[in-house]
Amino acid sequence: MNIGADGRVEVTSRRFLAIALPATLAQMTTPLLGLVATGAIGRLGDAVLLGAVAVGALLFDFTFWIFGSLRMGTAGLTAQALGRGEGVELRAVLVRALIIAAAIGLVLIALQFPIGHAAFSLMGASEGVHAAAALYFSIRIFSAPFAIANFALLGWFVGVARTDIGLGLQFLIAAVNALATGALVLHWDFGVAGAALANVLAETAGTLAGLVAAARLVGRDWRVPWRAVLDRARLVETVAVNSDIMARTGLLMAVLMFFTTQGARTGDVTLAANAVLYNMVMVSAFFLDGFATAAEQVCGQSIGARDRPGFRRAVRLTLAWGFGFAAPATLAMLLGGGALIDLLTANGQVRLVGREFLPLAALTPLIGVAAFAYDGIYAGSAWARDMRNMMLPAVALFFAVWWFAQPLGNGGLWFAYLAFMGGRGLFLAWRMPALERRSFPGPASAGPLSPQSGS
Repeated sequence: MNIGADGRVEVTSRRFLAIALPATLAQMTTPLLGLVATGAIGRLGDAVLLGAVAVGALLFDFTFWIFGSLRMGTAGLTAQALGRGEGVELRAVLVRALIIAAAIGLVLIALQFPIGHAAFSLMGASEGVHAAAALYFSIRIFSAPFAIANFALLGWFVGVARTDIGLGLQFLIAAVNALATGALVLHWDFGVAGAALANVLAETAGTLAGLVAAARLVGRDWRVPWRAVLDRARLVETVAVNSDIMARTGLLMAVLMFFTTQGARTGDVTLAANAVLYNMVMVSAFFLDGFATAAEQVCGQSIGARDRPGFRRAVRLTLAWGFGFAAPATLAMLLGGGALIDLLTANGQVRLVGREFLPLAALTPLIGVAAFAYDGIYAGSAWARDMRNMMLPAVALFFAVWWFAQPLGNGGLWFAYLAFMGGRGLFLAWRMPALERRSFPGPASAGPLSPQSGS
């Protein structure tokens, strides 16, 4: 369990990196699903089809990532159960999360028509983009139960500090998606329908492999009494944590949806260029989010074991390693972003517009790294309500900056996004000292309140 005889959680750079680096690679495979589809469709040289994939993919980012709160909530609750040494609860957390994932996925499939109609009506894209994006949506929606289940599985593997398994699953999903996209889009010319079907196949493969991996990891003690799964107090905690993180994620995705909508209203070329840049930003974002994932596990385990010094070490390591990688990520985008734009699209106008706004997009890792770091700290600590509350002023800041920067067009939109990312980190940092005092009552130098033994 990485808890010593004195009840303290092991928090070292070596252990932190052992969790963070596989998580970093695992997180990076998620936007690669969008990059593969964008690249395959982009090679066709049609800005309308590229814009359709951008709109459709973002809609699923919005739909699935709202429920991606299940990953963060599951990771924190799992890590805390691990810190307390509660084996049955450790397994019950996963069962609850998978039940929730299945229920949400089936509801999304049942409500696909009103969801799709409302979303595309708000998008404001051209008629050609609208029709192609609707086809993409109607196919990919059937991946919903599996995509959300994969969030739950990944969160559980993070919580038990087995990000290496999570990495393997994410690579499997990415590999199946890449192979299926290549065959369906480039070989058989299925277009956006092929890109959507490839995602369904990939998510399904990931869920099946994840269930097998979890069963093998647990071993013979995989059974969980239903009384533990349906424990009232645990159910209330699970629903509360995931609901608050879901609301926070909904606010985040509302900003991203507005960002894409404004690009769509500017024209198909700007929409496509922003899609290419946004996918590049997401690769760097998920790269940095690997360190936040390590914070979820180590901070959560420290909270469960009542180890305040371990918690503080985890916070320092999260920030130090995050900023240590943010600057190189920004530099890499500045130096190599132009070549990647050319790789992702053959359209000359899209390439030109993408290069124009590349410098602003490249600043996102450096300005947004604190937001990712504190998200991991808060999720692991189950401070979900405060995560939600601190998102509200950040969203207000985004719209305020956008309002005053409208004369700058698409550049003003990127300035607003940078202000939003920076504001998230600042507001979460401001709130954290009070939450730490609440979670660790007593002197600041206090050690574990109730030492836990290993298991």
